[in-house]
Amino acid sequence: MTANPLVPLIARGEADRTTLASLALEQTRVIPADRRAFLRLAERAVPGAPESAAFFTLLAEGEVLAGERLGAFAAACGVTEARAAAYEPLSGCQAYPSYVAWLALNASPPEAALALTANFAAFGGYCATIAGALRRHYGFTDEACAFFDFFAEPSPELDRRATAAIRAGRDAGQVDEARAREYGRLLQSYEELFWSTLRGPTC
Repeated sequence: MTANPLVPLIARGEADRTTLASLALEQTRVIPADRRAFLRLAERAVPGAPESAAFFTLLAEGEVLAGERLGAFAAACGVTEARAAAYEPLSGCQAYPSYVAWLALNASPPEAALALTANFAAFGGYCATIAGALRRHYGFTDEACAFFDFFAEPSPELDRRATAAIRAGRDAGQVDEARAREYGRLLQSYEELFWSTLRGPTC
């Protein structure tokens, strides 16, 4: 994965609040879309891949918790109901959840689990950096930073379920390693596109 073009700007306090607002508004669409995709993967995993079902169920539950925290961040960025209603999402930002939805329909659940977990560490690091910068440079409260704190915090249970899902999928012959690597590479590319799209027109 190449260097993130936006997070360093936020880390230095150089990203303007319009950019932060766009980040919040894009996430209001990413979070529910990913939740539905994870639920679909959990459904497809039953009964042949129960470990994958448990993993994706936990991911879907996490998206609910993240969504509950997103509103405070959006409000701190100056997002009103009228602004949210008028906002037009950016295709470059929505490519990532669109591909997650594609995986929910086309990838085997263990392969999707392997592809997704490869990207989690990078995203968690981004969120940790953003949470610190929002407090340090922008004066955001803990409540306004809670969305990023949530993703930045390690989750041993999620790691355990991911490991179980991938191991069981491999043991059952449900993982094509080359295909899973391709899925992971594309996910990382779409992750980069999300941040570069936000970086481009608004900073």
